[in-house]
Amino acid sequence: MSEEVKEVVEEVKKLNVWQKLNRVQVELKAPKNQWNKFGKYYYRSCEDILEGLKPLLDKYNAIVLLSDETKVEEGRHYIVTTATFVDTDNGENVCVKAQAREDENKKGMDGAQLTGSTSSYARKYALNGLFCIDDTKDADATNDRGKAATEDKKNIEQPNKVTNQHLNKLFGLAIRKGVDQSTVRKQISKAFNKTAEEMTLTEYERVVAGYEKMKEKE
Repeated sequence: MSEEVKEVVEEVKKLNVWQKLNRVQVELKAPKNQWNKFGKYYYRSCEDILEGLKPLLDKYNAIVLLSDETKVEEGRHYIVTTATFVDTDNGENVCVKAQAREDENKKGMDGAQLTGSTSSYARKYALNGLFCIDDTKDADATNDRGKAATEDKKNIEQPNKVTNQHLNKLFGLAIRKGVDQSTVRKQISKAFNKTAEEMTLTEYERVVAGYEKMKEKE
């Protein structure tokens, strides 16, 4: 192993899970390579995101775990996916959840296919939230297929609250400025008398603006 490679390896080992996640978010390329003939638009699939992630996970000594669970609410069946980014150097991890609702009647699909397709949809949106992938302008995210996919149900019920995606960006920004997550949370609690997850978007923007004015850590 050359000295240059050794230096890179040692540098990666010094990063914590938030720093690694931040770098993966910045470097990840997951273009929309899939074509929908019926809707005439390009979109990205869960598999496209995972393929784009693989070289970065190897580079930063990390893995991504995807797990599904089912739930029934008001007679409707949902798949809830948890996407977990794990730092293999120290075991630290960051999780994001998303859910998708199964169609009551999907022509041409048996039960297993229906659940599988709903799982793929939920997994895609969990990965979107974890790695800051914006699909809001993607027709795949807006066409009506009878699926209610969402990054987090709580955020739909309270649209003015911050999401996991917001917090990941905030903690990543703070780390670049030399401030760890624990300190950020304490500052938020002192300033607003609430947890980071309870902040409004206005409060969140104030915090972000404050960190953006700080100098980068040497």
